[in-house]
Amino acid sequence: MRDAKSSEALIAATVYIKELSKGTQSNHYGFYSISVPAGNYTVVYSYIGFLTRTEKLSIIDDMTFNVEMEGENVLKEVEITSERQDKNVSGTQMGTISISAQKIKKLPVIFGETDILKTLQLMPGVQSAGEGNAGFYVRGGGPDQNLILLDDAVVYNTGHLFGFFSVFNTDALNNVTLIKGGMPANYGGRLSSVVDVSMKEGNMKEFHGEGGIGLIASRLTLEGPIKKNKGSFMLSGRRTYIDVLIKPFAKGSLANSGYFFYDANLKANYKITEKDRVYLSGYFGRDKFKFGSESGNFNAEIPWGNSTATLRWNHLFNNKLFLNTTAVYNDYQFSFGASQGDVEFKLGSGVKDWNGKMDLDYYSSFNHKFKTGFAYTYHKFIPNQVSGTAGEVKLEPNNALIKYAHEAGAYIVDEFEPTNWLKVNAGIRYSWFGQIGPYTTYITDLNGKRTDSTVYGTGNIVKTYGGWEPRLNMRFDLSPTSSFKASVMKAYQYIHLVSNNGSTLPTDLWVPSTLLVRPQQAWQYSIGYFKNFFDNALETSIELYYKDMKRQVEYRQGYVPNTIQDPELDFVFGTGESYGAEFFVNKTKGKFTGWVGYTLSWTYRTFPDLNNGNSYPAKYDRRHDLSIVGSYEMSKKWTFSAVFVYGSGNAITLPTNYYFIDQNIVPEYSELNAYRLFPYHRLDISAVLTPQKKRKKDRRWQGTWAFSVYNIYSRQNPYFLYVDTKGDLQEGVEASVKQVSIFPILPSITYNFKF
Repeated sequence: MRDAKSSEALIAATVYIKELSKGTQSNHYGFYSISVPAGNYTVVYSYIGFLTRTEKLSIIDDMTFNVEMEGENVLKEVEITSERQDKNVSGTQMGTISISAQKIKKLPVIFGETDILKTLQLMPGVQSAGEGNAGFYVRGGGPDQNLILLDDAVVYNTGHLFGFFSVFNTDALNNVTLIKGGMPANYGGRLSSVVDVSMKEGNMKEFHGEGGIGLIASRLTLEGPIKKNKGSFMLSGRRTYIDVLIKPFAKGSLANSGYFFYDANLKANYKITEKDRVYLSGYFGRDKFKFGSESGNFNAEIPWGNSTATLRWNHLFNNKLFLNTTAVYNDYQFSFGASQGDVEFKLGSGVKDWNGKMDLDYYSSFNHKFKTGFAYTYHKFIPNQVSGTAGEVKLEPNNALIKYAHEAGAYIVDEFEPTNWLKVNAGIRYSWFGQIGPYTTYITDLNGKRTDSTVYGTGNIVKTYGGWEPRLNMRFDLSPTSSFKASVMKAYQYIHLVSNNGSTLPTDLWVPSTLLVRPQQAWQYSIGYFKNFFDNALETSIELYYKDMKRQVEYRQGYVPNTIQDPELDFVFGTGESYGAEFFVNKTKGKFTGWVGYTLSWTYRTFPDLNNGNSYPAKYDRRHDLSIVGSYEMSKKWTFSAVFVYGSGNAITLPTNYYFIDQNIVPEYSELNAYRLFPYHRLDISAVLTPQKKRKKDRRWQGTWAFSVYNIYSRQNPYFLYVDTKGDLQEGVEASVKQVSIFPILPSITYNFKF
C-alpha cells in the first residue's frame, strides 16, 4: 500500500474485509497479505489522512492487488497516530504511539526547532530529562535503556547542543513509533522502550522540496524520482548559523570561540523487479564547539557526532512470504582536544558497530501472521583514549582500554485470533553476547588495592552471556469500542551507558558487559483498559505497569572521572523497580484536537555500595507528570496550539552539615536523593499562518509562518541547584542553596515552505 501522489510506503495501513469482520495491516514497506475462502468480498483500505478506499473483489485464486491511497483535500495532520483510528482498542500492542511529522510541526517549539523526542515527552509514561532537553526516561528506566533506531541503525547519542535538540530533522522523517511496554520479540538489546524512526523514501513521481528558516537554524529537503515509478531519492540537510551571526560582534576570547551543529539525511530506493527493491540510507551529523583565549595561547576543540549507513533488500517470495535483509554501519565519536604552548592533549571515546539482520514476514492460510529473523552485531567500544605531546615527550593512545564484542539474537513472533474476542501476539527471543579481547581483569583486596591481574589476548572470547526473552501481548474484546489488554516481557541489555547526568551527553561512556559488568535484566508486566467514544473521535485508556530491574549499573559514591583507569573499575551494581499508572484521553476529530496525559509513578534503586544499602528514589522518580496538548484549526489560514506541562521535582542529594578538617570546609551529605527540586511547569503557545493563494500556478510554492512562545509566563524552573558556602573556622560556615534557571520566556518565528 502506497501514497498515490508520492509512492511512499504507508506503514500500518489497515485492510478490512466487511463480510468476514477480519483484517490486517501493512508492514514497514507497505506489504500486506490476508487469507480468505474463495468468494466475493468488500475490502476497505484506510489510513489516517487519506481517503478510505473500498473495492469489490471476486477472489477465486491467489491474487495481487497493489493499492494506492489518495490524500484527503484537507489532511488530518492533527491525528497523533498514523494507524487505523480504533487501533488503540483493536490492536494487541500496549504503550505504542505513532506521531506524524506534520503534527510535530504544529506544536510550540523552543528556538523554532521542531523535535520528535520532545514531542514524545508529552506522552504518559515518558519523562523529560530536564529543562529544554531532548533526553527522556520511560517508565523508570535510565536514558541508555531506550533503543533509538534510525532506519534500523542504533543512534547512540541523540542530542545536538549538549542535548537541547535531537539529531532528528523532522522534514526527513516518514514515521516515528514509540513502544514503551510489551515490546515484540523482534526488538532486543534494551529494557525500557523502542523509538523506531523511518526516513522518507522520496517521491517516486515528481520532484518536490521543503524547508524552513528559523532563529538558529535552517533546513532544506529535496526529493524526487531517480526513474519515474522505479526509484526515488531524498536528501535533507540542516545547519545552525549562530556562530556566523555573532562573529562580526564578538570580541576577546569570543572572537576565537564558537559553536555550531549540522546534519544530513540521505535515502534512495530502486525497484529492481516487481518482487525486489533495494534501499540505501544514511545519516551524518556533527556538533563542533571551540574555544580560544584572547591571547591565542590556549585553544580547545570539542567535536562529536553520529554516522550511520543502512543498505536494505526487500524480496517478495510469494503473496504470503516477505523478506527484509539489512546491513548497517554505525559510528559514534566524541573527542576533546586542547593545546597550550607546546603541550597538546586529546581525549577520544566512541562506539562502532557492524550489523547484519534478516527478517521474514509470513502470512499463513490459517491467519497466523508470523515474523521471524536473526541479527548479528560486532561492537567496538572506545571508553577513553588519551594521547598528546609535551615538547619532545609523546603520549601514545592507550588501546588496552578498547573493548570488542559480538552480539546476536534470533526471534519468532506469532499474531493470531483464536476467537472473535481474543487476539494474541506471542513471541520469544534468544539473545547472546560475547566479549572478546584484548582485555585485562584485576583482582583487588578489601582496600581496593590490586593484587593480581589476568590478561586476555586479542580475539579471545573473555566472557559470554545469553538468555531467553519471552514476550506476550493479549487483547480481550469487551465490546466493539472497548477492550482489555495485558502484556508481559523479559529483556536483557548487554551494553550500558553509565552517567551522572539526565541524558546522553557526549562525554558519557558506552561500555559492554564484561567479566565484571553483567547484563542488565528486566521483567515488565502491564494491564490496560481501552475505550473509544463518539465513533472513535475520543480515545481513552488506563494502563498499569510494574518493572523489576536487575544488575543496574552506577558509578561508585564519590567517583571522580579518570581517563587512564578502566571506567568499569568504578562501577557498582544493584537493582531497581518502577511502577505506576498512566491515564490518556485523546480527541482525534474536529477542529479542536489534542490530548491529556497523566502519569502517577514510583521509581527506586537499591545498591549495596550506595546509600548504606538502603533503597532510594532514582533521580528521575517523578510522582506526578501531566501534559495537556491542544490544537484548534480556526480556518484554512490559522491554526493555534498550546502545551502545558507539570512535573514533580527531580530527586537530589544536598549537604546537611559542614566540618573543618585541616582548615578545609568538608560537607556531609544527606542520604541519596533525599530532597526534591521545586515542581516544574510551563505553558507554550503557537500559531501557524498558511497564506491562501487564489491562482493555481502560485500554489506550487506553499509557505507557512510558525509563531511560538516557549514558557509564556516565564516560570523560573530549576535547571540545577548548588550550595554557596561562606565563612571560616573562627566565624563558622554560612551555607545557602541557590537555583540556576536557563530558559525564561522565549518567542520564536520560523518560515516553512514547500515546492
